[in-house]
Amino acid sequence: MTRLRGGAVVAAVVLTAVAGCNTDKTKGASGPERTGGNGAALAAVDSLTVKGRAPKTGYSRARFGAAWADTDSNSCDTRDDILKRDLKDVKFTGGTCKVSSGLLEPDPYSGKKITYRRGSSQVDIDHVVPLSDAWQKGAEYWDASKRIALANDPLNLIAVDASTNRGKGDGDAATWLPPNARYRCTYVAEQVAVKKKYGLWVTAAEKAAMKHVLNGCPGQNLPTGGNPTKAPERFRAR
Repeated sequence: MTRLRGGAVVAAVVLTAVAGCNTDKTKGASGPERTGGNGAALAAVDSLTVKGRAPKTGYSRARFGAAWADTDSNSCDTRDDILKRDLKDVKFTGGTCKVSSGLLEPDPYSGKKITYRRGSSQVDIDHVVPLSDAWQKGAEYWDASKRIALANDPLNLIAVDASTNRGKGDGDAATWLPPNARYRCTYVAEQVAVKKKYGLWVTAAEKAAMKHVLNGCPGQNLPTGGNPTKAPERFRAR
């Protein structure tokens, strides 16, 4: 995946961030819940600690445990849980866990309609706050249980168009926003919610970008819910 680079590009992203913001993407019961439209997301930005981005030294995906661990103990892996939550017209293979097909309509990042078929790479499950970004903003100092929880928390996960998502890299709100301007307010509010829940810090540029977006939708809800911030003890990470 490639990240946006260059001051001009970043500035363009931030300056257009507020265009067409809407307030919500409806989630299933296992996903984020929304508070009332009382400006909670914008207010929550000021509760986040501001520090510089730490080095990426020591980061690996394995530090957050095996991918898609069943930390909520519902006998379905996390990827399938999110597919079931976010797709329409879901069909299964062999029970009610393994999603074989469905429709992402619309994809929050691009606004397009995407057909999901198992084995295809057209739909990704994205970490709204990328794990590498989390590592550089506090997660390096956590125990493994908390890192595993973040990696599998529905509050931090969303089904999206794979090709759009792979342009995000480990970007934060200062360096990447969804091309679909109508989703940007919701997207930034989700990042704020995750960082607040887990105690992750933000850079000064990131905080400014978050506030710039949310100032354009001052009644934006703050998502809540998701899983506990500690995974069950049976899960391990390197």
